[in-house]
Amino acid sequence: MKRGMLPLNALRAFEATMRHGQMKLAAEELGVTYGAVSRQVRGLEEILGVSLFDGPRNRLTPSQAACDLQPALQDALDRIEAAVLRVQRRDKRTLDLSCLSTFAMRWLIPRLFDFREAHAAIEVRMTADDGPVDFARDRFDVAIRVGSGPWPEMTVTELFADTVGPVASPTILETSSSMAWQDVSALPLLHTRTRPTAWHDWCASNDCPLPSGGQEFEHFYFLLEAATAGLGVAVAPEVLVRDDVAAGRLVAPFGFRPSGQTYVALTPDHPSAEAIAFTSWLRLQAKSDGSDC
Repeated sequence: MKRGMLPLNALRAFEATMRHGQMKLAAEELGVTYGAVSRQVRGLEEILGVSLFDGPRNRLTPSQAACDLQPALQDALDRIEAAVLRVQRRDKRTLDLSCLSTFAMRWLIPRLFDFREAHAAIEVRMTADDGPVDFARDRFDVAIRVGSGPWPEMTVTELFADTVGPVASPTILETSSSMAWQDVSALPLLHTRTRPTAWHDWCASNDCPLPSGGQEFEHFYFLLEAATAGLGVAVAPEVLVRDDVAAGRLVAPFGFRPSGQTYVALTPDHPSAEAIAFTSWLRLQAKSDGSDC
C-alpha cells in the first residue's frame, strides 16, 4: 500500500486497542467514542482483508495478523511522536519527570541546582507519583521508581541498590555495642502504605521475630517525620535518611542491608535529548554519592 493511501486514523485506533486490550480504553485515550474505534478497526480489517480480533467486544483476542502488525506499528508511532515532541520542544526544552515524592524531597530536589547549572535551557516539571509507568499514556520523559523489575518496554538506568534498616530518634533509642533486637522491637512500630511489608521483609531477612501492632501512615514522608519526632521505630531506605543519621536526628542500630530492590530512572525506548541528559546527570549524581549500582 502506498504511503498516501495509509489509513492512519484506523491504524491509530488499532494500535491503541492492542496496547490497552480494550476498545473502551483506546477510545478514552484518542478522545473519541467506543463506536468510532470499533468502526475504524472494522474498516482496517476490510482494507487489509484479514481479521484482527476474535471473540466478543468486551473480550477481544488478537489474531495472528494483529500480533504481526502491532510491534512495527507501535514502534513507528512512537518514533513519529518523539519527532513531533522534539520539534515542539526545540525552544521550550521542557522535561516532564515522574518521581517518588519522598525521594524527590529528600534526595533529588537538593541536587537539582546542579542540573540547572549544567543545563540551564531545560526546565524540569516534576509530578509526584509512585504508580506503574505508562509513557504512552502519561507522556513523561523520565520516571524514577524503586523496585525489583522487570521494567518492560522501556530503557532502565540503575541508580542505587536500595538498602534499608530500622531507624529511630535518639530520644527513644540509645544505641550501644550491645544493642539487641529486643530493645528495638519493644518500641512502637511505624508502618507506611507505600511499603506495607517493610517490617515483615526486614525481620524475615534478618531472622528476627516480627512484633505485632504499630501505627500506619499514608505517605513515606509522614513515616520519617514520625520517626524523627520520636513516635516509634521505622524501616527506612538509607538514601532517604542519610542526612538525618549524619546529623544525629535518627540512629540506625543495625545499619542498612540490601532489600533486593533498586532505584531506577526509566525512559521510553526512544528518549528525548532532554531525557538522555537528565538520566546521564542522575547516574553521575548516584556515582558521586558512592552508592550507585
